[in-house]
Amino acid sequence: MNNLVTTTIQNGIAVIIINNPPVNALSQTVADELDAAVAAAQRNPAVRGVVIAGAGRTFVAGADIKGLEELAWGTGRGAPEMHDKLARLEDGAKPVVMAMHGTALGGGLELAMAGHYRVAAADAQMGQPEVNLGIIPGAEGTQRLPRLVGVEKAIEMCVTGKPIKAREALAIGLIDHIVEGDASKGDLVAGAVEFARAAADRGGAPPKTRARTDKLPPPDALPAMVAAGKELAKKTRRNLEAPRAVVDAIEAAATLPFDEGCVREQGIFADCAKSEQCKALIHVFFAERGAAKVPGISKDTPVAPINSVAIVGAGTMGGGIAMACANAGLQVVLSDTGQEALDTGLSRIRANYDTSVKRGRFTPEGVQERLGRIRTAVGL
Repeated sequence: MNNLVTTTIQNGIAVIIINNPPVNALSQTVADELDAAVAAAQRNPAVRGVVIAGAGRTFVAGADIKGLEELAWGTGRGAPEMHDKLARLEDGAKPVVMAMHGTALGGGLELAMAGHYRVAAADAQMGQPEVNLGIIPGAEGTQRLPRLVGVEKAIEMCVTGKPIKAREALAIGLIDHIVEGDASKGDLVAGAVEFARAAADRGGAPPKTRARTDKLPPPDALPAMVAAGKELAKKTRRNLEAPRAVVDAIEAAATLPFDEGCVREQGIFADCAKSEQCKALIHVFFAERGAAKVPGISKDTPVAPINSVAIVGAGTMGGGIAMACANAGLQVVLSDTGQEALDTGLSRIRANYDTSVKRGRFTPEGVQERLGRIRTAVGL
């Protein structure tokens, strides 16, 4: 054991904490330790219910992305195998409450949906952003999500990859309760413990997400939902394969028994993970983050304060940079070879700001404040 998962007992409720900083990624080790911790809690006669939460600033923000990179390039198996683990979690006789704060994304949300109940901090966010990496959810997310929120909402969340906030999650049925207070001070876990205790007091078998069918549409309504989903994928994710493929996986949730739907999901996931688009998007993911890391420069290196910036050239690009800097609160000197070029550049900047005002992005007062930060100079 690596102690990435710990358990304490609070008034008859087992509180299981995932502690795999910085974002509690769902690695194989985390999955194995969590599986063992849940099984131990279910066996313990002193335990009446279970709470699963994340340490630090977030719940589980997804699977370990390095594993997915290895899968895409054929050098590893990818994300941990979760089917049996999620089934054991869901089959437990004692209620399991997922307590989410920060972000519950990808594999994190898939884990949460296998719990019997879900509670969240008011500022928590949940989503299935896998299409951003050229894949679809691979731990039964396409099968459980439509059972909780309906096919239309599941398609929207999976095709766009955009997270939703706790209030919306509560309204659509993704979570069961919002815990007010400060998660960093223990309010979320305390609220989840009370929720678990109340569920245990009610007795009876806890609800299994995979057994739900009340949110699944009748057969005659499904084709229109699928067609709308494909159109959404075409409109918002042009030429990408995963957004269209995820609609097929969600369709399987409404047409196949749960286990068969999971097999269908796995097949689509494997096809996407081997695609050139997946390889390219994963490369971009790591490249964007790597670009911010300079060898030999640590995070605690002092950074000199920058209050003003000079931009050489008042053309389209220079004007855009000037606006970005002014918007960030910097003082800007816009330089060019002649006054005429500067006047043209300033006119373009004013026109762009006027458009922003018309669209409601800025107030006239805000624009004047930004323009006041930009001055011009001929030559260097």
